Amino acid sequence: MREMKDSGISWINEIPENWNIEPIKYNYSLIAGATPESTNVDFWDGDIKWITPADFKTKDIFVTGGSRNLTIEGYKSCSTSMLPIGSIVFSKRAPIGTVAITADKLCINQGCLGLVEKSGRVLNKFYFYVISIYSDVFNLYGSGTTFKEISANVFANIKLPTPPIQEQKRIADFLDTKCAEIDVLTTDIQTQIYILEQYKRSVITETVTKGLNPNAEMKASGIQWIGDMPAHWDVIRGKYILRYMQKPVREDDGVITCFRDGEVTLRSNRREDGFTMSDKEIGYQGIDVGDLVVHGMDGFAGSIGISDSRGKASPVLNVLDTDKCKRYIMYYLRSMAYSDVFLALATGIRVRSCDLRWNKLAELSYTIPPLDEQNAIVKHIDSVLSKADAVIADKKAQLATLDEYKKSLIFEYVTGKKEVPVS
Repeated sequence: MREMKDSGISWINEIPENWNIEPIKYNYSLIAGATPESTNVDFWDGDIKWITPADFKTKDIFVTGGSRNLTIEGYKSCSTSMLPIGSIVFSKRAPIGTVAITADKLCINQGCLGLVEKSGRVLNKFYFYVISIYSDVFNLYGSGTTFKEISANVFANIKLPTPPIQEQKRIADFLDTKCAEIDVLTTDIQTQIYILEQYKRSVITETVTKGLNPNAEMKASGIQWIGDMPAHWDVIRGKYILRYMQKPVREDDGVITCFRDGEVTLRSNRREDGFTMSDKEIGYQGIDVGDLVVHGMDGFAGSIGISDSRGKASPVLNVLDTDKCKRYIMYYLRSMAYSDVFLALATGIRVRSCDLRWNKLAELSYTIPPLDEQNAIVKHIDSVLSKADAVIADKKAQLATLDEYKKSLIFEYVTGKKEVPVS
């Protein structure tokens, strides 16, 4: 067993005797980024690659470019700089701590820092792994009220372990192999989750449009995305089966959100961060337990559900009531979302401009079985989704375990707790 010493840093602990602890600035020049004037069309859609924190993720080692490029005029108009191939790019806000290596020459916005090696004593791939596991630490150094950001100066003075460069290479090569194996397993599980989610959607759409009896006599529904439906079902406009509700807000009401997974609940039941908060609650409305809610902007993505809480919400949420089976109507509306019916109602060129206000929901056509059949369909869907969700939850737990194992593996080797054998 090799000799160890105290690193002097609590989150690193002991390191090998022959390793150093050095500030990032000893080995890297830090390059700041910038954004040209967004409304100037002459600055955008050129040939110069430009990235923001949204363009790279922790699990992706390399970044080749972003969603938008700059023109030479745009590049010259701001203080961004080109990063050489192989540089480290670090997200210093929204969120803090994501990291990648540039696979092409590119520049960055003000949400990123570029790290260009200058000492000849460090390997970028090794430091990619070091930085990738310390996002929680970097967040501790962040400051700000609107969002947390770590300054270039603070980041430059953070100390990280520095092994001899040959050992850096052995560690990086070893982690490349091991992390690739973990990533294969992760991708496979993610694919399984995706297939299960698609299965859930197909069950919902099939049952609310075709019923449970495969031998039922069918007739044309007159609805393009449905085709034939059971002959004994009716087609009714939304305005004849739904009621648009506008309820008063109570003084102690918390804010309710309709999430894309269909859960309608108090924000505090899910998370408090990541939301845009209104300074003035203009037009806010009350929502009761059991209310059917359709998100006016995100309904196309499945933000349709029944509230489990009493609270208040912005007017972008449609609060509905019906004498029909409420969960059947909920599932029917979701099937519209899954079948891109709502996207066809988009009022602009962007998906987010899809506006599902009451006047549109009221004019849509709904396939309506007898009430007892609505209840049977709901019971069937609930049962299938419950079983699928249990499997999905298990798969997500597996992903969390793999992620923790990957982080632990990286930590053990980049801090010298475990040693890669010399071949």
